[in-house]
Order: sequence, then structure tokens, then C-alpha cells
Amino acid sequence: MTTPGIPVVFIHGLWLHASSWAPWEERFREAGYEPAAPGWPGTSDTVAETREHPERVAGMGINDVVEHYAGIIRALPAKPVIVGHSFGGLIVQRLLGQDLAAAGIAIDAAPIKGVLNLPPSALKVASIGLRKRANRLGAVSLTREEFAYGFGNALSAEECGELYDKWTVPSPGKPLFEDAFANFAPGSPAKVNTGNRTRGPLLLIAGGRDRTVPPAITRSTRKLYHKSPAITDFQEFPTRGHSLTIDSGWAEVAGYGLDWLRQRAFPG
Repeated sequence: MTTPGIPVVFIHGLWLHASSWAPWEERFREAGYEPAAPGWPGTSDTVAETREHPERVAGMGINDVVEHYAGIIRALPAKPVIVGHSFGGLIVQRLLGQDLAAAGIAIDAAPIKGVLNLPPSALKVASIGLRKRANRLGAVSLTREEFAYGFGNALSAEECGELYDKWTVPSPGKPLFEDAFANFAPGSPAKVNTGNRTRGPLLLIAGGRDRTVPPAITRSTRKLYHKSPAITDFQEFPTRGHSLTIDSGWAEVAGYGLDWLRQRAFPG
């Protein structure tokens, strides 16, 4: 059983609109939580409007996103559970490390500072934003082919195309640059307080076929928490790609997250 009314904040990553969390919100609400999925700063309320106004998200960096969600969290009646995908997973770890959440679930999370194992497929996806210097202060969109490679490689062509049409939006390029140079920047916004001994439990989830954030990155992230006695768990879904929060198998991942919360964050 969960404590009734615990807030849950869902945090999307690059190239997906916040409304893609709608099925998760319904599932968590049925389980007794109070979910919300606010977009990144500058993101419009709908996919269509966000596509029409990419300039509104341009130039937003990791710190901008962290502070945006920190403000939302501080206005809640209680510390929330926070669930993030891709760069949203990195944001979850920043916020949890700052003791702003009761528990966190980071799904296929972008690498935090200290992760050195970056497989070629991850570098290929990141290069979409990094190939033009102007993208640092601009907005970046994915082509169908880029989405199929980075998100939909474990899906049928039909499902991949449907997800691209339904959820993809332009996103700021700045986080990609910040993350790419995180290990060379002492004050990198990708740095997480992995040594925090009092933070809430953290679940790191990896898709075994993810090309954008291969499971090797998530395993390397897990090792960075070794100095903290706080709970840090790892779960891999071997057949899933980077689309695992929005494709037809999303409920398996959501269900695992809910079970984990009952066992590790709110037992009894």
C-alpha cells in the first residue's frame, strides 16, 4: 500500500513532449499517487505548438531545467517521487541528490559527470546536436531516420513511425554540449551528489537494446554511487530500446517502478 496522495513528478528528456507521460500518470493515479508531468521551461502545452515555436526552448541548459523542476517541487505539499527519462533521468538524479524528492526513478538516464564509458552508438546520437556549434544556443529536431536509430530500433517500423509523429518535438541543444564536456568541466551541471548519504531511494532502469543510453552507461552510473549507503538499485529490460517509456511495452516498466516504490521507498 502507498501513502495516499504522494505527489509524483514526471520529467521528460530531449525530443519527447511532456504529454507522452499521460499513460504513466493514469497508472500512478490508479495506484494512489498524485501525478503531474510539467514540461521543460519553454515547452508549450501541446506537441503542435512546441513544434511551431522551437525558439522558446532554445538555449535552455541543464541548470535551467533543474531549477525549473525544483521550483515546481518546492510548491508541492510533500516531497514527491520523481520519474525521469533520458535527460530527465539526469535531472532526477540532480534533484534527488539535493534532497528535494522522496525517491527517484531514472530511466535510460543521460550520463552524469564521472561516467567515462560512452559506447559509439551513444556518441552517434549525441552528435545530432553536437555537429553544429550553433545548436548550443538553438533548438534541435530529429529526423525520422534519427529517431528510428536512437529511439525505435527495438520496434517495428510502423510503431516507430507512429511514435515519431505523435510525440517528437524540438529540444534545446545546450544540454548535449554540457553533457559531452562534463568530465572536463569542474563545475559541470551534469555533476550529481552521488555521495549523499541521506537521500531517498534511487532506481536506475536500462533498456538492453538502447542505443542512445546503452546499458553500459547505466551500469557505470550505478558504480558512481558506491560511496553512499542510500538505496541505489538497477534493473535492465534486455529487449527494450530508448522508447521504453512510450512504446507498447511501457506498462511493464511502469509496473516495475510501482512495485519497486512499494518495496523500497514506501514499505509496510
